[in-house]
Amino acid sequence: MKNSLTSATTALLAALLCMSAQASDMESELVARGRYISLLGNCQACHTTAGEKPYAGGVKLQSPFGTLVGSNITPDPETGLGQWAFDDFKRAMSEGKGRNGLLYPAMPYPYYHRVTDEDNTALWAYLKSIEPVRHPVQSNLLPFPYNQRYLMLGWNLLNFSSKPFEADPGRSPEWNRGAYIVEGLGHCGGCHTPKNLIGGDETSRALSGYVVDSWYATDITANGYTGIGDWSVADITEYLRTGRNRFDTASGPMAEVVNDSSQHWTEADAKAVAVYLKESASSTAKAPRPLGDEDPRLARGADVYAFFCTGCHGATGRGVARLFPPLADTALVRGESPASLLRIVLGGSRQGVDTALGAPGMPAFARHLDDRQIADVLTFLRNHWGNAATPVSTEAVRTMRQQLKAGAK
Repeated sequence: MKNSLTSATTALLAALLCMSAQASDMESELVARGRYISLLGNCQACHTTAGEKPYAGGVKLQSPFGTLVGSNITPDPETGLGQWAFDDFKRAMSEGKGRNGLLYPAMPYPYYHRVTDEDNTALWAYLKSIEPVRHPVQSNLLPFPYNQRYLMLGWNLLNFSSKPFEADPGRSPEWNRGAYIVEGLGHCGGCHTPKNLIGGDETSRALSGYVVDSWYATDITANGYTGIGDWSVADITEYLRTGRNRFDTASGPMAEVVNDSSQHWTEADAKAVAVYLKESASSTAKAPRPLGDEDPRLARGADVYAFFCTGCHGATGRGVARLFPPLADTALVRGESPASLLRIVLGGSRQGVDTALGAPGMPAFARHLDDRQIADVLTFLRNHWGNAATPVSTEAVRTMRQQLKAGAK
């Protein structure tokens, strides 16, 4: 009898240990999934300050209405989310409501409301698993009256719908996965969709390009002139995974997105996004008439290009694939706004992302070229070799130069 009890106890303990191990494995899998979801959503871009502890907040986010600061989302009980419950977190993600009031859409709940309960559960598990960091953050630095959170009631009424993501039964599972990422976790429209006067998305022009923090987030619709219509699914996938392809090289905020987020996506997810972008609606932008050859800006710009640019981009503007981006017949140059071109020419840019070892850099020409020379060379590029776009004015160059100087202080 005693031996029987001992055997039963041993078996029970073994079963309990096995169940505990299984529960631990399930919890680890949930946390790992949550970590991947945080990469899809690029959470660290707004919540991790360079050189500081992950997700402790403090990142300054510039908007047309003033400055907001990314909050501390570590599980610290006093300055982070340590006292939040899952329902609090889900409400913030899906409804834009924090424990202390309405959130501003710098926290992209206008996109995150499409995130499924399963993905929110996993993301919450991951956030609870990271190191708690005591770091007080004052998120709202907006001037009056924009610092009054109750104004978001009206904003949400005009610009926000909490409708969850619904798969399109007429589309492939791959397309729907891409839609879920682009429209939800990836919140691509946060930068690439034009905004109305109060900062809401102009949904009729989704993903057709917009200037954010003096960078032009390009048209990423299937438009063949200003967008990525000429890119194949493989081209888009390569760009998301490496920050470069035969058409373009990521710079500025997009390089940061690739570094912090999309290079870590699975091949399947990157391809799904590519399929969605290729098979979705195109913007309505059309090619304008290029400037006539008699325009003196073209001749002056050609001279500047010949002296400063041909060494890398070639005499015909074709560049070197995956090394020096092409400038001829490309949406990179003929976008609606020249903002990114101005930033890169004036301030230079490290080409590519961290995975591209030995990637070249675009030197800064602010000290070597005056405002008219830069305006002329960009006007030449935007109206030559198959490109046609609005000319670049000396006023635009001067304004960008001043913005870069102010940002460097």
